[in-house]
Amino acid sequence: MTTNLPDPETMYAASVARDASFEGVFFMAVKTTGIFCRPTCHARNPKRENVEFFGTATEALAHGYRPCRVCNPMEPYGSAPVWVQRALELVSDDPGHAPTDQALRDLGVDPARLRRWFSHNHGMTFRAYLRMLRINEAYGNIRQGERVTAAAFRNGFGSVSGFGSAFKRTTGFAPAESAGQSIVTVTRILTPLGPMVAAATDEEICLLEFADRRMLERQLEIVQRRFAAPAITGAHHLLDQLTHELEEYFAGERRTFSIRLALRGTPFQEAAWQALREIPYGETRSYAEQARRAGRPTAIRAIGRANGDNRIAIVVPCHRVVGADGNLTGYGGGLWRKRFLLDLERQNVTAV
Repeated sequence: MTTNLPDPETMYAASVARDASFEGVFFMAVKTTGIFCRPTCHARNPKRENVEFFGTATEALAHGYRPCRVCNPMEPYGSAPVWVQRALELVSDDPGHAPTDQALRDLGVDPARLRRWFSHNHGMTFRAYLRMLRINEAYGNIRQGERVTAAAFRNGFGSVSGFGSAFKRTTGFAPAESAGQSIVTVTRILTPLGPMVAAATDEEICLLEFADRRMLERQLEIVQRRFAAPAITGAHHLLDQLTHELEEYFAGERRTFSIRLALRGTPFQEAAWQALREIPYGETRSYAEQARRAGRPTAIRAIGRANGDNRIAIVVPCHRVVGADGNLTGYGGGLWRKRFLLDLERQNVTAV
């Protein structure tokens, strides 16, 4: 059984409060029902004496518990529930058109509930999300030489003028100017540590951050400013590649990432981030050692700040930097995630 869990009283209090910051840290199993749940499950809170805690869903299953049907603890945290997936499948069948409320109801999907789910998980309504996808696709069509009118109708806009207004409102430039402009494509990637937000320029990954990190909004602003490009939800082949490489990493099948990265910062930040990429898989270094490798042996605090400003988590492995005494310190995604990543890498190195 996992031994590095928080104390039981802390975990029980987190479950009562439905504290999302504990997602991925533990699962709560109820002895009287034989069911285990996420910390954020909205089912009724059981009495303290009737619960026990596990670090993984696999451990809970091994002890004879069944997964809760309300919170679906076997699914990655942040996964779209079945009813959201039905709505997305309807869109995938006809990506150029947004489904009507009646079409959603015919699928058994409440439009208001769908709107709330997208607002909570994507920061925008379902229709705004679809509009972003359509504009992103139209941008790509135009960049590939398609006429603005054709791109507008291909992506479900009823008029060229309406398309032009929506496009410029979203991107900051007119559709006809697409050939000389860039955008940053943004998506969500599900991982065992919760959903992450990833972004790519035309050629490189420029952001990978945990969706619940407080600095995420600021990081997105910095990315848009650094690359002089608006951030728009959509699909991108580099984001597909990043998703695949992360899946391999978490499965213990990948130790180094081959995806191209855009690491833009001050000269010191770029040196610090490059030093992070040189830490071998399964190993750790102190902040002092990182400062020496970045060419600034006395700039230990500055190294800590540069690590905190790292915009590409996991791939640029700031989780491999620890205190001089080996203790885990300073990780924007939460120390429980840092511990998970280090344990994952050490276990895979030991298993070889």
